[in-house]
Amino acid sequence: MTPSVSIIIPTLNEEGNIARLLFSINKEINYIKPEIIVVDGYSIDRTVKIARDNGAKIYFNKGGKGSALIKGISKSKGDIVIFMDADLSHKPTELRRLISAIDSGYDVCMGSRFLDGGGSDDISFVRKLGNYFFIWLINSIYGSKYTDICYGYRSFSKKALKKLNLKEASFGIETEISIKAKKQGLKVLEIPSFERKRYTGAGKLMALRDGLIILSVILKNI
Repeated sequence: MTPSVSIIIPTLNEEGNIARLLFSINKEINYIKPEIIVVDGYSIDRTVKIARDNGAKIYFNKGGKGSALIKGISKSKGDIVIFMDADLSHKPTELRRLISAIDSGYDVCMGSRFLDGGGSDDISFVRKLGNYFFIWLINSIYGSKYTDICYGYRSFSKKALKKLNLKEASFGIETEISIKAKKQGLKVLEIPSFERKRYTGAGKLMALRDGLIILSVILKNI
């Protein structure tokens, strides 16, 4: 039986990316007819209109990325839920692997840029060093074996999301997921994933600010 799938995409001023992304998703997994949920941070461009015209369900959210994802979870109906960025850095061709991992019995499937077969055209040297440090810290504290903890391309069973009970309103939600999945003994699979550069528009990441957020999430969950 084909699983029902919801894809949650947080957006903020992504009019140059969203139509291309939604077209690529539907081309790749049209046989599933996924529920596509766009949670928009009150964009001032045409993001919402374009997304709606391309069949996405639209919700609005004033908080950060984590808050948008949590809002999307609350509205999702799929047995499998996927988090995906709007900037075309996540390759739709990897969706089938994220889906099949959950369909085969895993609770959480996380894309990793640092496994063989993965990679990134977008991560700076400073961000890579920070990521390696936080991977080491989390693995040391929790006894996990993660290879990437700051990458947002992930899939979940709906039951696993209920157990995770996510709270982080910021970019730190990805770290929260990694920690809680380990602490709750969920069955987690990492798969190689390749991160492309943002297609158009300005990125929202800030290395120092986001690093401090990640550290606070780690300390909060000890």
